[in-house]
Amino acid sequence: MYLGRAPRQSLTSMLIEALTERIQSAQYKRGDQLPTEKDMIEEFGVSRTVVREAISNLKASGLVSTRQGKGAFVLDEGVRSFRISEENLSVVEEVLEALELRIAIESEAAALAARRGTPADLQRIAEACEAMDRAIGAGESTVDLDIAFHRAIAQATGNRHFLGLFNYLGEVLVPRARVPTHEYDATTLQDYLRRISGEHHQIVDAIAAGDSDAARAALRMHLGGSRDRLAQGARARG
Repeated sequence: MYLGRAPRQSLTSMLIEALTERIQSAQYKRGDQLPTEKDMIEEFGVSRTVVREAISNLKASGLVSTRQGKGAFVLDEGVRSFRISEENLSVVEEVLEALELRIAIESEAAALAARRGTPADLQRIAEACEAMDRAIGAGESTVDLDIAFHRAIAQATGNRHFLGLFNYLGEVLVPRARVPTHEYDATTLQDYLRRISGEHHQIVDAIAAGDSDAARAALRMHLGGSRDRLAQGARARG
């Protein structure tokens, strides 16, 4: 099942859908080992990054577990897990509720990143921020770069659970990935993206300074602003 050429985020979603369908149809039975990374890369025509993001999502969804050095396995019957239904995320109210969850999780991740982040972590965060600035200036899509910035913060916590949870939440809950932006003209969208970038820079500065309280507040303000802008837009359209 070759997935063809598409943005990485779309390829990840399509691979998740394909693997989920195989699990739910019992093509991959409970307890079975999933194909190796190499096999999935060859079958689906995707990159190693896409495969790993898809497995992280399935793991966070409670469909698979991973074993060090052995791979991913379909979870046994009876295992239940927290899951956000992607089908509902086209509804603004659902996105708002899920965004509140990100605020709670990621604000603490920023505080931990400020305390624990290594020089390599800080460089990764700064580079993600700068990459988004360049994309904004060039008029290119920034959705994947926005996700990469927040993922870099989760990675800088030094806690693999923050990163694993973000790989699930971040992919499905970035508002611009779920809520249409066709109503914005180019100037309005550029202004919006520059505001987002300015908020990212505040987060970077706080983390780089090792100020956990400021990092927590900056991240909370950033995602809280996204929540408030989305709510305001919904009221205006309603």
